[in-house]
Amino acid sequence: MPREAERIAYIAIGSNMDSPVDNCNEAADLINDHPAISISSRSSLYETEPYGKSDQDWFVNSVIEVTTHLSPELLFKACLAIEKKMGRIRDEKWGPRIIDLDILFYDDFVFKERDLEIPHPDIAERSFVLVPMNEIAPDFVHPKLKKSIETLLEEIPNPQEVKRLSLDS
Repeated sequence: MPREAERIAYIAIGSNMDSPVDNCNEAADLINDHPAISISSRSSLYETEPYGKSDQDWFVNSVIEVTTHLSPELLFKACLAIEKKMGRIRDEKWGPRIIDLDILFYDDFVFKERDLEIPHPDIAERSFVLVPMNEIAPDFVHPKLKKSIETLLEEIPNPQEVKRLSLDS
């Protein structure tokens, strides 16, 4: 069976439990350790206002660009396995989490299954995704909205607060 062609995907990483910076870094390391995934670019870490449920700690978020031979479904399964390994429990929508890995884009594919939708829905309303993605891929064009990440960030209707973390302090 022929190997899948190499694809570029963007994955959002987020955490607001225990040590969020360490959790995000560990998740990126685990992704990069996967034999079929390689990080090609990584945004800074950002402290971000919670989205969807405001009565919780702020998040630390980043976005990574990866190259992979995995299909979208297998990349999704790899992300779920890393979340599980790190202790993620899914018990509350938009609630606190030790780690959250979301596939934002997979090349210019538009894909929807029961548990996986690419591009990830609501990207255009999420500052915590657009700000770090704009740092590493401002010219990437959303395959459904036909706008660059930079344009989506400029047009965001209700931006959430996003602060770049200085790891020196």
